[in-house]
Amino acid sequence: MFPMPSALLAPVLLGMLALGATVPAAVAQPAKPATRIVGTDAATIVAKVDGEVITLGDVDNRRRLFALSTGMGVSPEVLSRLTTQVTNQLIDERLKLREMQRRQVVVPEGEIANAIHEVEAHNNMPDGALRKRLEADGVAMRTMIDQIRVQLGWARVLREVMGPLINVSDADIAQRIATLKAQVGQTEYRLGEIFVASSTPKQAEEAQRFATVIIQQLRNGAPFQVVAAQFSQSQSALQGGDAGWVQGVELDPAVLRVVSEMPPGAISNPVPVPGGIEIVTLRAKREIGRETATVLTLRQVFYKFPTKLNAENPTPAQEQAMERARKLSSSARDCAAMDEAARAAGDANGGNPGEVRLDGVQIPALRQMMATLPVGKVSQPLIADDGVALMMICSRENKTIELPGRTEMSDRILAERFELASRQAVRDLERRAVIERF
Repeated sequence: MFPMPSALLAPVLLGMLALGATVPAAVAQPAKPATRIVGTDAATIVAKVDGEVITLGDVDNRRRLFALSTGMGVSPEVLSRLTTQVTNQLIDERLKLREMQRRQVVVPEGEIANAIHEVEAHNNMPDGALRKRLEADGVAMRTMIDQIRVQLGWARVLREVMGPLINVSDADIAQRIATLKAQVGQTEYRLGEIFVASSTPKQAEEAQRFATVIIQQLRNGAPFQVVAAQFSQSQSALQGGDAGWVQGVELDPAVLRVVSEMPPGAISNPVPVPGGIEIVTLRAKREIGRETATVLTLRQVFYKFPTKLNAENPTPAQEQAMERARKLSSSARDCAAMDEAARAAGDANGGNPGEVRLDGVQIPALRQMMATLPVGKVSQPLIADDGVALMMICSRENKTIELPGRTEMSDRILAERFELASRQAVRDLERRAVIERF
C-alpha cells in the first residue's frame, strides 16, 4: 500500500492504541489522582536478573499501563492480580535487552519517537498528548518507551539469530503449497492468540490464574489485540495476537479441539500447551481452496515530502507536493493517467501494487475507502507527515481464492520461523541467567 507511516503503522503499537480515541469508557473518564498501592515502596526490589534489579515501581508502571489500556481500572485489587505476570514479563524484557546490548543492537531514539507520534496521530491526539495522558493516570512515559524499544530491538536480534533462515526459498514455498493442495476442502482457522509462558509447576499455576483474569477481561470487552500486544509472549504479539490463517495440522491438538467447536468471536478458556497456556479467539474459518474474497486492482501516486510535515507551517516544497496532488485529483480520469503520474513521481511500477484483497487491508479507514471509492475515480489527497498520496480503484470483484499467493505463503513460513527462534532464544537466555524473585 502507500509507502507512508500511516499505512505502515507498526503492529507493535496496537497495544497502546486504546489510550487514545478508542479507549474503553473506563479509561476515557477524566483522570483521577494516581493511587499507589498503600504501604509499599516503589524502590522495593521484586526481582533481579544477573544482579540487575526490577523494582515495585517498574512493576507498578507496567501494570497500570495495561489496566488503563484495557479499561480494568487501577484499584489495588486489580493491580495486585497483575503483579506476578507483569514481573515475569519484565524479567523476560531484561533478558532480551541484555542480549540486545551484547549484540550491540540499538533502536534509534528517532524511531521510537516516530512510533509514539504514530500512536498520537492514529488517535487524533496532538504531539505530546500521550505523555500527558499517561502521566495524569500515574504511568511514567518511560514505561511505554522501554516496551517499544525492547519489542523493536528483539525483532532485530531474531533476524541475526535466524541467519540464512530469514530467506524463504522457492522450494520452501512450493512444498507448503503442495501441502495445502492436498488439504483442499478442509477447514482452516483465522486465530488470535495470547501465549502465557511457564517453565515450572509454580509458574504453570501462576499462568493459569493470570489467564483466568485475562479471559474475564476479554469477555467483558477488553480489546483482544491490546491484551495480546501487552502480555502475549508469542511473536504474534507484534501483530496484536493475530496468528493469521492456520491449518488444523499446524495447531496443537488441544487448541484444535477447542477452535473446531468455537463460534467466531468466542474467547476460549485457558488451553494448556507445551511451554505454557494459550488463550485463543476464533476470528473466522473457511475451507482451504474454496474461499470467496473481494479483490481490487488499483493505482496509487505518492508525492514524498523532503522533510517531515508541520501541518501548521508547511514548507514551500511541501505545499508544492500537495498542489501537485490536488491537480492530479481533479484531472486524472483513468488508471492509465495514474500510472503515468506515478512513474513521473519516481515509482517504476507505475503505482501498481498488484492484486489487493480488501479483507487484508489492516487500517479500517483505508479499507472503508477502498470498499466505497467508485471504480475509475481518484481519491482526495491523503496527507501523512512524510508525503501526500492519491488512489484510484481500477477494478473490484469477488473471486474464488484457490490458494494463498507466494507472498502470503512466504510470510506464513517466516512468521513460524520467527516464533520458534524467539521461544528458543528466550529459553536459552533464561538458562544462562541468574534470576531471583523476591
